[in-house]
Amino acid sequence: MTRADQEGNGTHRDYTVDHHLSDAERNIHRVWDNSLDPVLTVEDGAVVRFECRDAVDRQLDVESTAADFANVSFDPVHPLTGPVAVEGAEPGDVLQVDLLDFQHKGWGYTGFMPGEMGLGLLPEEFPDAGVHVWDLQGDVGQFVNGIEVPLDPFPGVIGLAPGTDGEHDTLPPRSTGGNMDVKHMTAGSTVYLPVEVAGGLFSTADCHAAQGDGEVCVTGIEAPMFVTARFSVRTDMSIDQPQFETTGPFTPTGRDEPMYGTTGIADDLMEATKLATRHMIDHLATERDLTRGEAYILCSAAMDLKISEVVDAPNWTVSAYIPESIFPDGG
Repeated sequence: MTRADQEGNGTHRDYTVDHHLSDAERNIHRVWDNSLDPVLTVEDGAVVRFECRDAVDRQLDVESTAADFANVSFDPVHPLTGPVAVEGAEPGDVLQVDLLDFQHKGWGYTGFMPGEMGLGLLPEEFPDAGVHVWDLQGDVGQFVNGIEVPLDPFPGVIGLAPGTDGEHDTLPPRSTGGNMDVKHMTAGSTVYLPVEVAGGLFSTADCHAAQGDGEVCVTGIEAPMFVTARFSVRTDMSIDQPQFETTGPFTPTGRDEPMYGTTGIADDLMEATKLATRHMIDHLATERDLTRGEAYILCSAAMDLKISEVVDAPNWTVSAYIPESIFPDGG
């Protein structure tokens, strides 16, 4: 067993790791399926340390290029570590998952696929693939032109097996969780997942060292990682879809700070989101001397999107924010 006593997200955590799950093939699966046997069954209150592979299952490494990224296979995607059954969890209960700690392995990547694949928010504007391999040093990721992005890791995929029988793709999120990509599910957060099958059958994957709200180019800072979590069965709760408690960070540095914002205004929220992102890419290319591809990648890693207005019909407003602190001159 491993003892840990750490500070993170303003929360003091003192725990013992009861079980370790490596990323060995015997502990990996690639679909949600409630017929899978658990690779581990744990007691209520147990702490488990998961080793997670990167999102595309070791097809990339620190030497990978845009050409390598363009040839990545997404069939399947998301190697899930698990499933873990929790004793006493029954359909109708809630599994409380306290996220205690994340540890990256020193590198990650953010990239976009060839536009013809239709992935990401703006595939029509980026016909060729692009990628940036990040050097992750402690809590900072190194980008180009001296830009440094603060890290606050989280699991892109965190969920339970669905109650519906059969194999289910990992790409879309579901009522039992999965590929939610909520950047605020960081260390110190608590995630609540509705249980639909006995034991819950928990799995996690697709860890991100950082991500902007929206993950606009289709990847955050994808990174192999260790995830430590405590599991508790809640019979006093009833929820239909995941809920969570978090202290953020709600800005990249975890405090209020200067931002540059762009807006997208349209009669469709998705179109407004595209406009806000497109305007931010234009700003970064013009004012920060980035290529449009580099700007797209940076937006996916560090830009936040907010729905600013949905009451002034017929047009809605989406705003995009980039923190000035990530640039060498601090804005």
